[in-house]
Amino acid sequence: MATRPIEIGPAGIRTARNIERLRLARGLSQQQLAERCTALGRPLTNTALRRTERARRRCDVDDLVTIATALGVPPASLLPVSLAAPRG
Repeated sequence: MATRPIEIGPAGIRTARNIERLRLARGLSQQQLAERCTALGRPLTNTALRRTERARRRCDVDDLVTIATALGVPPASLLPVSLAAPRG
């Protein structure tokens, strides 16, 4: 049976970009961040993290909380502030 491609919306794409941005700001490789997540009890391979950062894999709430903890930030900081286009 064929599977449908994973569709990731604007919030997921922005979240993925925020994960990568904060990882790089902390000077971590994908492997290092994946190891931190695994040490926190949420096994995550660097392949899964790479796919998450490239919006090729959904980031569920458990992954989001663990990644945020591993980065030392609140989970909300990985989420987009707004999806609405600025008015004006």
